[in-house]
Amino acid sequence: MKYLKTDAVSGAESADDAKVSSELLESQIQALEQELAALGEGDLAGRLRRMLDIGYALVDLKRLEEAWERGWQSFQLSLEGARWEEAIQALDILYKGEQKDSIKALAHAIWLSVTYPVDPELSVAMLEHLIEETPPKADGAAVAAAVARYVVDLRATGRVREDLVFFTGQLLGDVARRHSGVDSQDLFEFWVERMQLDDPAKILPRLAQVLDVLVVDEWWFDRDKLRESLPLE
Repeated sequence: MKYLKTDAVSGAESADDAKVSSELLESQIQALEQELAALGEGDLAGRLRRMLDIGYALVDLKRLEEAWERGWQSFQLSLEGARWEEAIQALDILYKGEQKDSIKALAHAIWLSVTYPVDPELSVAMLEHLIEETPPKADGAAVAAAVARYVVDLRATGRVREDLVFFTGQLLGDVARRHSGVDSQDLFEFWVERMQLDDPAKILPRLAQVLDVLVVDEWWFDRDKLRESLPLE
């Protein structure tokens, strides 16, 4: 899968490996910067792709302030151009940049990824970040996992759907164990019903409340205006 890391990835085995990896990333950034400089202003998709790749490379290099700057530029351009998947990825860079507003950036990424019909795997990845940030006993993780499952049911098709149904099922099961010590299918079904996690009309407003808390009433875009631009079903 493109956005979700389902297999453990080991780190560099030695200092030499880490050095080679860093040098490779630095080289990639230089090449991307050259490509970016050569692109015309009209090629928004090409510019954003390279800016995002640079941002993620900077995160990998732990040059986090630079990553935040590149992510913010990418987010602003994506927002102006109504490029929602790129906007979410830019916000993901801001989240991974570990700055003071990184959690706020994650909240914005989740709002966009649930509101707009983007790649469901990207939406699930953003909601997984929220689960990782939420204390085990807090209901927010359960809500995020349930919304992830709902998004997959709504948008995913074919083999991608099969993979994401399995992944989000595991995700919700893990949250149930952390939250309430659920260790059987019967208990899981009872937990889902008790928590009202199988009703989108209930979990989506609860997720919205969580996001409002995270942004501290400081949204970076007009949500009502963006809702008006949603494609018709």
